[in-house]
Amino acid sequence: MTNRKLDWLKQVPEKIGWYLAGFSDGEGSFNVSLRKKHDYRVEWQVVLTFNVSQRDISNLVLLKRYLGCGRLQHRKDGVHYFVVGNYKSVIERVIPFFERFYFLSSSKKKNFSLFRRIARLVEARAHLKPEGFKQIIVLREELNKGKGRKRKYNQNDVIINYQRFPRDYTSDRST
Repeated sequence: MTNRKLDWLKQVPEKIGWYLAGFSDGEGSFNVSLRKKHDYRVEWQVVLTFNVSQRDISNLVLLKRYLGCGRLQHRKDGVHYFVVGNYKSVIERVIPFFERFYFLSSSKKKNFSLFRRIARLVEARAHLKPEGFKQIIVLREELNKGKGRKRKYNQNDVIINYQRFPRDYTSDRST
């Protein structure tokens, strides 16, 4: 990424950046979802998201302001969410932010590293080729490993379904 595209990151005050990284270290989550899309030739959409949920909205507003992307949502039970689900924003904003203001906990470092690897594969359109898609699925299995993780589609279901499509889809517009 060019230095010009990262000018926004230089404007983030150090104290705020490290504060938000520490807050996200404890409360943030990196996710890779798969959506079944019958109108896509490969039938799968790889969706990258970064989110934070909290009852107090103030830190979520700061994240939105300094990352310059994402949206705020509110549930009826009083929980607020900051969500970045736009692929371009994940690549151009979320990943560079946390590369500069890195995590200290080993579990968040691992999850961010896996998320970044998956994002780079998607950016290179590897998810449109069987081997690249399989690599993403394998990496995804390691993401957020442990209690409480829910997957609508497990690794075997996804790979078996994807194998029905033997050709290379890099020329497709559907991602």
